[in-house]
Amino acid sequence: MSAVASSPPVGTRPASRSRLQRFMTSSIGLKLVMALTGVILSLFVLGHMLGNLQVFQGAKAIDEYGALLRKEPALLWTARLGLLGAVGLHIYAYIALMKKNAQARPQGYREKKLREASFASRSMTITGPLILAFIIFHILHMTTGTVHSSFEEGAVHHNLVTGLTGLVGLIYIIAMVMLSFHLWHGVWSLLLTLGLPEGRYGSLGRRFATIFTVLVTLGFVSIPLAVLTGVIK
Repeated sequence: MSAVASSPPVGTRPASRSRLQRFMTSSIGLKLVMALTGVILSLFVLGHMLGNLQVFQGAKAIDEYGALLRKEPALLWTARLGLLGAVGLHIYAYIALMKKNAQARPQGYREKKLREASFASRSMTITGPLILAFIIFHILHMTTGTVHSSFEEGAVHHNLVTGLTGLVGLIYIIAMVMLSFHLWHGVWSLLLTLGLPEGRYGSLGRRFATIFTVLVTLGFVSIPLAVLTGVIK
């Protein structure tokens, strides 16, 4: 007997091209992934900022907050892994969309017109990798204590005060400024993807992105500033 290769019926797709694969390789799917992971990360940033502000209530308040987060290790690690997954998917979707855009315009434009692009949008390719590098440093600094010379497990107030002095405190402030550009454009793009009316000036999405970014940035920057100026001791 001779084996005869059978071809799939006309009009059917190969089994390897599942719905999930098609979704994750389509422009619409990638934009939705960017939007959904952006929601998760933006909410985390907001919650993280609000939690950190408890340092202004004293050592007891911020230390108890830290202890509450560590009360259920399984839940804490589930949240951490979920956030890492969201970061990974966010980066994947962004890179895949950039490749699609490059393939759609392989020769590019002779003259770039950037009048309609804000500085925040043009700097996304710079602020993104720098923020990722800062996140890695922040985990090693404030979570594991690997690069923190005076780290004490569970002593959140002590770790903040001793860890945000001098050059390190300035690095945190600079990182939060970079985050503000990335966050502002990301939130605005997210709202556009979710269907809010477009419009560069005066739109609801733009105002929300601006207010959200200003509040989050001021909240984060206030902590290293307070340590550097001696308000928090």
